[in-house]
Amino acid sequence: MKSLLKHLSPFAPDQSGAVSALFDFGGLIVICDAGGCTGNICGFDEPRWFIRRSAVFSAGLRDMDAILGRDDKLVSKLQSAMDGSGLKFSAIIGTPVPAIIATDFKALKRMAEKRTGLPAITVPTTGTRHYDRGASDAWLELFKTFATERHAIVPGTVGILGASPLDFPSLDAGELLSAALVAEGWKSVRCYGMGAGLDDVRTASAVAKNLVVSPAGLAAAKYLLATFGTPYEVRCPWLPPQMLDALPSLAGKKTLVIHQQFAANAVRDAVLNLDASSQITVASWFMMEPDYMRENDFHIESEEAFIEAVANGGYDAVVCDSRLRTVLPRTQAFHIIDFPHFAVSGRLFDEVK
Repeated sequence: MKSLLKHLSPFAPDQSGAVSALFDFGGLIVICDAGGCTGNICGFDEPRWFIRRSAVFSAGLRDMDAILGRDDKLVSKLQSAMDGSGLKFSAIIGTPVPAIIATDFKALKRMAEKRTGLPAITVPTTGTRHYDRGASDAWLELFKTFATERHAIVPGTVGILGASPLDFPSLDAGELLSAALVAEGWKSVRCYGMGAGLDDVRTASAVAKNLVVSPAGLAAAKYLLATFGTPYEVRCPWLPPQMLDALPSLAGKKTLVIHQQFAANAVRDAVLNLDASSQITVASWFMMEPDYMRENDFHIESEEAFIEAVANGGYDAVVCDSRLRTVLPRTQAFHIIDFPHFAVSGRLFDEVK
């Protein structure tokens, strides 16, 4: 019952993370569902839908389609949608339905590629994990499918892995992350999925270095290191100005920072740069990579465990999405700094028009 939420709304699931990772690459994304999961993704879990569109479709599975496993019908629909569309690849994203009936995604991939003559990606998400797991799987499959050739390294070029508006509270996060790296001296920046396109993925081996800004990008970074020898660094070079303005108030305090791990680590580093005596603990409901954890960092297993950890932690301040106020102990007075996490609350710092 660890995943039972009594006070918070459900977090974005893995299929939403997979779609977010592939949103900007010019492919046909098919959600293998009856329609409900696609509605949630497009209506709630992907903020870019407020300002632009991507080719995201529902497979429209009926009861008998699911029961009988009519993969040929799904592939026929996919082929019809691809014909004359100018789309560059197809992607089939799993949901609880194919997970329950044990859909063979490898077979779907072969069938789709044979019928369309174009590359196909399959991500067997189940709807039972969080968004970052789905995004991680999708990033990895994307690079395995398209980053297959070695290219000459272009000095001064850096790639950004793991960026999405589900991880950063701005629709302009790709541009802002890129600008921060240009200010550091990089000549060219590829922010995969938020600015960089499919051709940039194909020539991913040409970058001198990759920067991983969320745990969701780490698997792809390790693949590119193993395949092409491209080194990577785990670091988030940009924080929202609203956060930077609030950081001095945390100097010297005992603070709990809750977000995706690498963004939370960036908050910690910024506070410690102001005052090395500050006690900063990082926690997350999502992936926590052991190599990038410090003493007392922890993964939040459940609402009850979170409430207990905060109540017993002796924190002076909490940096988190303000939606988490509903589960912070009301008997304690915390200095709360809002750091929106779209996958948690559907909120951004941006005002979406």
